[in-house]
Amino acid sequence: MSSTSSSVLRADQIWIDGKFVKWDEGHMHVMTHALHYGLGVFEGIRAYRTHDGRLAVFRLKEHIQRLMDSAHICLMKMPYTAEQLEEACLELLRKQRDLFSNGAYLRPIAFMGDGAMGLGAVNPIRAVITAWDWGAYLGEKGIREGIRAKVSSFTRMHVNVNMVRGKISGQYVNSILAKREAVLGGYDEAILLDISGFVAEASGENIFMVNKKGVIKTPPLSSPILDGITRDTVLKLLKDSGRYVEEVTFTRDALYIGNEIFFTGTAAEITPVREVDNRQVGEGKPGPVTKFVQDTYFRVVRGQEPRYAEWLTYV
Repeated sequence: MSSTSSSVLRADQIWIDGKFVKWDEGHMHVMTHALHYGLGVFEGIRAYRTHDGRLAVFRLKEHIQRLMDSAHICLMKMPYTAEQLEEACLELLRKQRDLFSNGAYLRPIAFMGDGAMGLGAVNPIRAVITAWDWGAYLGEKGIREGIRAKVSSFTRMHVNVNMVRGKISGQYVNSILAKREAVLGGYDEAILLDISGFVAEASGENIFMVNKKGVIKTPPLSSPILDGITRDTVLKLLKDSGRYVEEVTFTRDALYIGNEIFFTGTAAEITPVREVDNRQVGEGKPGPVTKFVQDTYFRVVRGQEPRYAEWLTYV
């Protein structure tokens, strides 16, 4: 058994460039290009213990395809196929089958390695997959009761400044600064606006709201937001339940007077927001739409909704 801290389990092996090595041997040279300039792409993928005790990876193919797309956007020639990376994820979990009793969080990452330096350098692409047991990203209490969010002073970058369809390492400095600002101010998470002042997304999550008329809204993909796989999942679940979602821009004060707000993301899963900028959202607790999404989502990832079985890849 290994751990990154006294309370977090991690795999005792890492997949690096096609080979498994011990966790403590997972080193990269200090001259790794991505360390200096941020050119890398990554994914966060969850595997869940299903209701029958098996381990299943949620929407593995979609995550790996987005990794490949992100690399393509960045002119990074991936040394492995999507199928090879999918199998590497599964094999890593097979080697740790007894360790992750509560499921696991997978982190595939690809980046420009060491060699030449400078912005024009083109070095071999390295690929790594790690896994650990990462609980609720914004806390179990946050999942149950909701969190406090702050509209950040940092703006989500324009679509000609960052590549919004890519999950690109260097772009997350914007999110880190926003998150740090929020946490230092006593909040749990940051909400970023776009350059026109419309709500974009949180530092690492997509956002949904329900207004006083019961209309569910989420920013459109024409906004500078990540095309979240959990976002896509929630849109599908809501549509299948007969609920309509407007993919439309809206302002921060629409959040203030909304009845419900929740974040979606692989790490955050479905996290309610009970307060924005010191203004209580609705009744200050998860509302009926949020609870429906949470309940349905967790049933799906645990294999209790057969109609969505194709989203699960069993280890």
